[in-house]
Amino acid sequence: MNTALAEPVHLKLPDSVPMDDAQFFAFCQANADYRIERDANGEIQVMPPTGAETGRRNSDLITELNLWARRDGRGVVFDSSTGFRLPNGATRSPDAAWVARDRIGRLSAEDKQCFLPLAPDFVIELASPNDDPAKLRDKMAEYRGSGVRLGWLLLPDAAQVHIYRPDALPLVLDGATTINAEDLLPGFHLDLRPIWAAAL
Repeated sequence: MNTALAEPVHLKLPDSVPMDDAQFFAFCQANADYRIERDANGEIQVMPPTGAETGRRNSDLITELNLWARRDGRGVVFDSSTGFRLPNGATRSPDAAWVARDRIGRLSAEDKQCFLPLAPDFVIELASPNDDPAKLRDKMAEYRGSGVRLGWLLLPDAAQVHIYRPDALPLVLDGATTINAEDLLPGFHLDLRPIWAAAL
């Protein structure tokens, strides 16, 4: 297996050729087969499609979150194809995100057609086999610093959850079988056993 194809590619634009938000959105649309993010310094990260096992795991967690959100009705779930423009200038696409409806309601119709100009209330990042956990932890810290109220980093190879909250150090759970979103998403419980399992 050629694992090099699964590694993210980092691109830097010359300072003389800046890309504004509209141009970056158009760039992403022109390369729709890839998940593309941009950090606060303008560096572009191009990520190829995931492997089947990661795709299955991500489908499980999105399904569980969306089923809860439909019953609850207070917010909207977004998958990894959705971009969020964070306050620091980065554009990120968490594997799963939830945003309260009242915040979505304050956005214009034009805002909703592009990358959303806000940080989600809740994010989940699911590590793929080739992901660098240290870089994912940096991304979670960026989410927290951008106003995300709760973040979960799931590391299936270690059966480990890192929980991020504002103004608190990350909490690490080893081998947990379920996790809940506490007061932010009351009643949402994620069964981690299918996430940890290699079912394919």
